[in-house]
Amino acid sequence: MADVENAAVSILTRAVKLDNGKRHTEALVCYQEGLELLMKSMKSSNCPAKKAKLRRKVEEFMDRAEKLKTYVEQEKESGSYHEQIVIEENSTGHSYQSLIGRFLDDEVSQVIVEDPYIRNPHQCENFVKLCELLVKTCTNLRKVRLLTASDRNARDQGSSLEMTKTSLRKFNVNLEIDFSHTLHDRQIRLSNGWVIKIGRGLDYFKAPDGRCTLGYFDMDLRPCKETVVDVFHVKDVTLSFG
Repeated sequence: MADVENAAVSILTRAVKLDNGKRHTEALVCYQEGLELLMKSMKSSNCPAKKAKLRRKVEEFMDRAEKLKTYVEQEKESGSYHEQIVIEENSTGHSYQSLIGRFLDDEVSQVIVEDPYIRNPHQCENFVKLCELLVKTCTNLRKVRLLTASDRNARDQGSSLEMTKTSLRKFNVNLEIDFSHTLHDRQIRLSNGWVIKIGRGLDYFKAPDGRCTLGYFDMDLRPCKETVVDVFHVKDVTLSFG
């Protein structure tokens, strides 16, 4: 079980790094994953001394994770939670799942996506990828509202979005599409209170080299453009749908 212990140490080391970097929600996910592996290694050990050492480590990291969880809950309750993530130029590992997956749960019934650049084919495809993630992870999702900008020069924008709307309806999700000529903000608002503001909106990935290259389908393998992501939590959520 040395491999399991090594994996636990690696994940928990990353959790501490994220914790110190104030990327608290990511740190909590890593603490949970690392602790599960560490406890698995502890239970399988036949050496009393080793077992005792691992137990102390479990208690240490569990205490650290509980304190962080309490801190996050207090910040959410006061409406002052803020977390910032910097996506560096050409970095990978930033699919929508990796970026916002931890905020998606059964409490999400409505989502508002504000992004002025859901126009060109690849941008509409980005929106579809986000919708796929929402449908897979938010079992009680019923409404998605897209607020974007209309572009007469954007090829097939209207037909692409209508196709997405029809497809979402098959999963009992209603897509509402509104257009604004003054929209500038780029954010994803979830009905469980989380607000994710992405500097570049959904279009922060670089173009792939081709359909048969790695990263074309798996967005975690796709190099990114530099951007900043700010995560907030709003205590009293009101999502407005027309």
